[in-house]
Amino acid sequence: MDDVRQIINRRKVCVVVPTYNNGTTVVDVLRRIAAVTPHIVVVIDGATDDTRRRIARWQEEEPIPATTFHLVDYPDNHGKGYALLMGFKCAILKGYEYALTIDSDGQHFPEDIPLFINALEQHPEALIVGARNLRERNMPGGSTFANRFSNFWFAVQTGVRLPDTQTGYRLYPLRRLSGVHLVTSRYEAELELLVFAAWAGVELLPVPVRVYYPPRNQRVSHFRPFADFARISLLNTLFCLVAVFYGWPTALYRKLKASCKPSSSPSTAG
Repeated sequence: MDDVRQIINRRKVCVVVPTYNNGTTVVDVLRRIAAVTPHIVVVIDGATDDTRRRIARWQEEEPIPATTFHLVDYPDNHGKGYALLMGFKCAILKGYEYALTIDSDGQHFPEDIPLFINALEQHPEALIVGARNLRERNMPGGSTFANRFSNFWFAVQTGVRLPDTQTGYRLYPLRRLSGVHLVTSRYEAELELLVFAAWAGVELLPVPVRVYYPPRNQRVSHFRPFADFARISLLNTLFCLVAVFYGWPTALYRKLKASCKPSSSPSTAG
């Protein structure tokens, strides 16, 4: 773990935790993150439960240095996409170069953070995407279908195949997000970030991660199956149109440019 902490410090990595009404789980998630790294940015996206009180009590009981623990809090709920952008903005202002995003509902295992950090060492320019086992016990059937649906259209729009395009467990190279303006502020924003990254030529690297889904009667989810799926479908339609006029031509130009680069091998002329 010491090696992981050293890489986190050297690479200037923080963990961004967007949260909305996950007061019953967020402190456990933060405690487990803190066991790996104290570099944490929490974004309270207009919570109406006791999230703030629970986090404040945790900070009193297990204080993390103010130089590494940062709280972004605003009164109105704007959606996960907006919360992520606020977290990224805070991270950049604090001097971080990478942001590892993790959900606050307990679905992700903070203990898997070293998997991302080790991948980062080998691929420092990549956007590293956690790939869940979609056959995991208690995995909601709707989520499995939605993810496969999203994976298919993502491959059509970008030419890149990923096993999990809807996971929120990712490590972003912040400088590659410069100038990104999202079409939506909610769940679909994470799909937008992947599509824009692929069109920009950013390497997308999947790493297998664990996932926990509690029994149905214990879940706290803000996903609205019909409304959110409808928005994702509209967004995919838009991306397909943009892909025809921008995404595919850009990818083709990039490939042609790469193939025209002169060889870097040394001359063998006598």
